[in-house]
Formats: sequence, structure tokens, C-alpha cells
Amino acid sequence: METKEVNKITFEEFKNQIINDYRIAFLSREVSLLGRREVLTGKAKFGIFGDGKELPQIAMARVFKNGDFRSGYYRDQTFMFAINELTVENFFAQLYALTDLEYEPASGGRQMTSHFATRSLNEDGSWKNLADQKNSSSDISPTAGQMPRLLGLAQASKVYRQVKAADPKQQFSRNGNEIAFGTIGDASTSEGHFWETVNAGGVLQVPMIISIWDDGYGISVPAQFQRTKSNLSELLSGFQRTEKERGYEIISVKAWDYPGLIDAYSKAEEFAREHHIPCIVHVSECTQPQGHSTSGSHERYKSEERLAWEKEYDGIAKFREWIIKFGESAPEPIISREDLIELENQVKKEVRDAQKKTWDNYLNPILSLKNEALDLLEKVQAESMNNAFVGIEINQLKGKSSPFKRDIFSAIRKVLRIVREENLTSKAEMIQWLNNQMEIQEEIYSSLLVSGSAVNVPQQEILYEGEEIYEDGRVIIRDNFDKIFEKYPNTLIFGEDSGNIGDVNQGLEGLQAKYGIERIMDTGIREATILGQGIGMAMRGLRPIAEIQYLDYVLYCLQGISDDLATVLYRTKGGQKAPLIIRTRGHRLEGVWHSGSPMGGILNLVRGVNVLTPRNLTKAAGFYNTLLQCDEPAIVVESLNGYRLKEQVPSNIGEFTTPIGVVEITREGADVTLLTYGSTWRIVMEAAKELEQLGISAEVIDAQSLLPFDINHDVAQSLKKTNRLAIIDEDVPGGATAYLLQEIIEKQSAYFSLDSKPITITAKAHRPPYATDGDYFSKPSVDEIVERVYEMLHEANPTKYPSIY
Repeated sequence: METKEVNKITFEEFKNQIINDYRIAFLSREVSLLGRREVLTGKAKFGIFGDGKELPQIAMARVFKNGDFRSGYYRDQTFMFAINELTVENFFAQLYALTDLEYEPASGGRQMTSHFATRSLNEDGSWKNLADQKNSSSDISPTAGQMPRLLGLAQASKVYRQVKAADPKQQFSRNGNEIAFGTIGDASTSEGHFWETVNAGGVLQVPMIISIWDDGYGISVPAQFQRTKSNLSELLSGFQRTEKERGYEIISVKAWDYPGLIDAYSKAEEFAREHHIPCIVHVSECTQPQGHSTSGSHERYKSEERLAWEKEYDGIAKFREWIIKFGESAPEPIISREDLIELENQVKKEVRDAQKKTWDNYLNPILSLKNEALDLLEKVQAESMNNAFVGIEINQLKGKSSPFKRDIFSAIRKVLRIVREENLTSKAEMIQWLNNQMEIQEEIYSSLLVSGSAVNVPQQEILYEGEEIYEDGRVIIRDNFDKIFEKYPNTLIFGEDSGNIGDVNQGLEGLQAKYGIERIMDTGIREATILGQGIGMAMRGLRPIAEIQYLDYVLYCLQGISDDLATVLYRTKGGQKAPLIIRTRGHRLEGVWHSGSPMGGILNLVRGVNVLTPRNLTKAAGFYNTLLQCDEPAIVVESLNGYRLKEQVPSNIGEFTTPIGVVEITREGADVTLLTYGSTWRIVMEAAKELEQLGISAEVIDAQSLLPFDINHDVAQSLKKTNRLAIIDEDVPGGATAYLLQEIIEKQSAYFSLDSKPITITAKAHRPPYATDGDYFSKPSVDEIVERVYEMLHEANPTKYPSIY
């Protein structure tokens, strides 16, 4: 491939570029140095900085255009400065955890320093025009966790280039010309997420540039203990594209070689932007002047020789040296030594002034809050018989010149405990103040786990009009997907066996031929990057459905769901969203693998993602229709043994919805409430019929939605009638049933209605052994459900319900 001729510029423009690049690099270094001091003096909790990686990030920023996306990690401050999406004040605001979005727009104080993000959303949650701005997806700390998302951010460009109808207003893309830039430290390339992403990117041939900042260490562990070959370029060489085989363009460059870095990224940009050829830029000989973080010193594990080398090959020192030498051989210098020193002094002052201003912006509102609290406390002291004890708390609070909010609220709450038996006018005023302030802090620190749109989708009932027609459940879900892909051009689905054969259960049968491989596609066996594809594409305005073949396989990508997908809206305080739908299937298989129901683990790790467990394929179809009308991520667990069961075909396929957060009473009863979900529902319904023959009227409730669960508190209403509760599922003891018990007993206050101890009927603690008998003896059976519920009624009325055994 021939490279294009570089645009020519005047010498004056060239000089200005060089001076500006040096200024940004020097500013970034000063921020790192001052930031570390702020942590060590106690003003901030923790610091991790990008010193030593300044020059390659300057070069990368040169080719970063509007519409492009970054998926990086916590060393990229120079890059964010260079693309004008981070100010010095923004940086220190995050260091101090300033919660005002005006000062800390990346996360509103919810993320620690050097976790960068741009805002993709307007205040009402609608999309901005991402094609007209520079974009950074929100960082996460887990090493290599940013890599799967990078794949999806890049794939979105490919989809937009091939499927024009997906973005008719060009709000998200300009003909798929955008590049996704990924950054990672060399030690983190030891993670499986890195290799899975590299492999998948080579298969998909998507426009991404992976930059590896190689400083030779993973905290204290040198390269020889990190990977098979110390030279990463050599290790990655098998991915190099050839004339015969697809692959990557791999470029190696030194971190201190400014001209070489500019050239390297210029080449990488053309490969990726024009031709959608993925690139890896291996930036070796990076330094880390302050060590890994404020948690320790690199002098403990680096030799004197290494430390001396890092000082000599420091990128900024080398850049300064290059600028001076260039002037010695050129007709005129880029900048004189005197002017360069003056520039450095100006930058140092700029950084110090910004830090001081930001500290004031952080501290002054807290001091105002402190003064309000002291005024209230002193009023209470004046009235209280315990004024001496109140005075101790007042003096302790007054003594804190730089208090945390915690100190203020703790003082107020301690005093309220001290005067708990006193009826004081000032006490009532203080309680009112505390309640109002706690609501404010709730919004600051705990809001926007979800947008709230999922539970507010207008509902459309399932209609059965005309002749009764029954089909396999797979046909209903297939025909519903057909309507979805026709109705929503920006929707696509991908996963193992999803494309050519239409998934393992034929729920997508024939749809690839109808809608094309760009929208209905197969993937390799690589769950972490299937998820990452979905997250990245959802962040760029598409509506992806990522298929994880079986529920147990979700464990392969659970880290990404938990750390990345579930936290996107929260960790950006409404600045970004990723409305990804994860399609999977589970329950009732027989054997140690593929048959488990790890719902308790999932529920406790994915708060921020809707977890939906439809009892049949019609209900599942309704959930997909609902989800595509909201902007929240979700996992839909289809019933694995329901694809070949007959269901009545609705007359409004593609239109009806299943409400999220709403249970359904599927059988009325008076003596006991049986709560279940998913495939177990059919067994519970059968057990309810047997109980009826034993004189027990069982009310059966299908939970349908576990996150959120029963927002209308219908289970509590049922218990007012039946006074007894049994929860049945296939999870381990104390798994999802423990979660459901807390929801019902504690949140819904249903304990008032119970006349018997609530019971849970679950699978055994081990995974189910193989074959039908293994299933019978390890999971809830009709017999077990009947006998456990009967025992509950026997305990209450042994005369009416004599013991079976």
C-alpha cells in the first residue's frame, strides 16, 4: 500500500507545532510531579500518573480526529491534554474527588485520578453528535479491561461504513472513517483480554490502533517474568499481515524518538482510517520517573543502572535536546534556550495556579457545609442538658481546617445520639437539615445506577386474534427478531453460531441471509470480546445484541459485565451509556456444565444491568421489544428447554412488550405463595396442581425480572392473602433465593403477613451430575416442591394436613 504525501506546512507552522507539543508534554509532567506531592501531603487519597509516556501520546493525539474514540488506561493524561479534552483544573478536580461536573466532567468525583472520559450524552440522556467531537470511553482500572470494549468501538466504524441506514443523520460516524485508539501498559499485555482482543481484531479487520506503552515493568516485576519473549514486537510478529493473509500492521518505535513517533502514528492512521487495517504501535523504552503510583517507590526494585538510564532517556529531556540541536543545524532555531526556559517557568506557574484554584473549589463548599453544621450544633448545645458532650463534638469539628464531608455528618449524627431523649427545637431543625443534606449526597454519590427508562416503557399487551396457531417457541422468537431487524436498522446480533445456522436453537434461522453478515454474524469462541464488541458498539449509538451461548458461559465475561458494562452510566454520572442486550439461555440441562444457574453470583455482580428471566420464548420476545425502547443494558436468559415446546403465536409479534420489574401471577391461590422464575416455573405449576389434590391452594408467581424485582410489591400483596412463602429456583442454596427473600421480607416488609417461616427450595450446593437422575436428585423436582410446601402446611395445621412420612 502506498502512503499519501504528507501535507506541507511553513517553517513557522512547524515551529509552532513543536513548541506547542513541548509545552503540553512539559505541562503534563509538571501535573504529575505536583499531583504526587498533593497525595503525599494528604490532600488526595491516591495518585497514579502518566509521566514518562508524554511524547508518544503527543504523537498519537496528532492523528486523533473528531469522531474517533479512545479506550485507554490511567497513564493517558498527556493525550487528553493534547486533544483539549482535559484541563489542569479537571485533572486536580479528579485527584481531590470534586463532585461538581463543571469541574470534574469525567465522573463527578466517582473515579480516582487519571480515569478519563468525555461526555457522550446531553443532560436529558440523549446522544450528542459524537461524529463532531473527540471521544474517550470511560476508563476502568482492571488491567486490560479496556481492550474488549476497544474492539466494539472499532467495529462500529465498520458497521457504519457497511450499513448506511444505521446512522442516517451521521450523528455517530462519517462513513465509518473513525479510528478506535487503545492504550495499554506492556505488563497488562500478559492478560488474556489483550490476546483475545488482538486475535478478534485481526479476524474482524476493524480500524483500531493499539498503543503499548512499554516501560519494561509491571509495578516491580520486570519483562522477563511477564511474557515468553521480552521483546513484545517479536512476540506479536505472528499477527503481522502479509500479502496472503490478513493481520496487523505492527510498528515499533522508541518512546523518546519524537520524529519517529510522529512518523509511526502517521502511518498507522492511514492504514486504520482509510483501509480498516488494525495496527499495533509498540512504543518501547518508556520511562516511569515517579514509579508506578503513590503507593510506593520504584527505587526499591530498580537498579541504579536502570534509574540512571531512565534519567538519560527521559522523553522530555530527549525532546528538549532535539529541539536545541535542530536549531543548531537549521537556518533558524525553533526556540532559543532563554525562551524555552521562560516557557517552562510559565507552565510551572500555570500548573501551580490551577492546582490552588481547584483546591479552593473543592474545599470552600465543604467549609460552608461545616459552618452550617456548627451553627446547628451550637444551637443544640445551648438548649441541651448534655451541652458538655455536645461541646466535645463541636470542638473536634472546629479543629479540622480541611475537613471531609464525613467529619461534618458524623458530628451531626453523634450529637443526635447524645440528645436522643431530649425534646429540643434546635434538634428538630438539625434533623431536617440532615435529612435534606442526605438526599443531596445520595444524588451526588449514588444516583444513576440505571437511567430509569426500562421500567417506564409503554406496555403493549400480547394479542391473540383470529385463528389459534401453535408453534415451537423458537419460531416465535425467530419471527420476533425478524420484526426487530426490520424495524431497527441500527440493531445487530452476533455470537457463537448466531449467523450461518441461526444459533444453536434456530432462534435466528434464515435471518443472516435476509439481513446480511454485517448484522447477523458469527464469532469465535471468545466470550470476553463478544461482550466487548457489544459494549463498544453500544457506546457509539448502535443497538447490539451480544449472544453468549449458555448462561454458564457468562462467567467468561462476567468481569467485563461487572466492571465495565454495569458501571458505565454510574461512573460517568450520566455522561455515557451502553444499552447492550446480552442474549443467553439456561436452566434444566443435565450435567455439571451448561446446566447450572449461577444467578446469585450474577445478581450480586451486575447491579446496573437488568437481569431478565422469561418463562417462555414469547415472554423473552416481549423483553427484547421492551429493551429496544429504552437505553439500559440487560441480560435476557431464555429458557433452554423451551425452544421445542409449543406456544400460541401472538398476532402482534414485534410489537408486544414484557414489562421490566413486574411479576405475573400465573395461578391464583389462597394457602401459600410460590415464587419462581425461568424454566422452573413449569415445574412449580405442575407442583401446584398436585398440591391442589392434597387440599392446598397455591398461588404461583413468575418473577420474570430479577433486576429490578417486583417494583409494585405484588408479592407482598399476595402474602397478605396466603400468609406463607416458598421461593423455588435452580441456583445454589443462598443464591438468588437469598436476594429474593431480602427483597420481599425487608424491602416489601412482608414479614408482617407471614404465619410460617418462609422456605427456599433450591438446587444442591454442588453442580448437577449428568443424566435425568442426576437432575432429579440435585435440582428441585415436583416431588420435592410438593413435599416441602405440604410440610409447611402440616406444621401449621397437622390435623388438616397429616404427615406424609
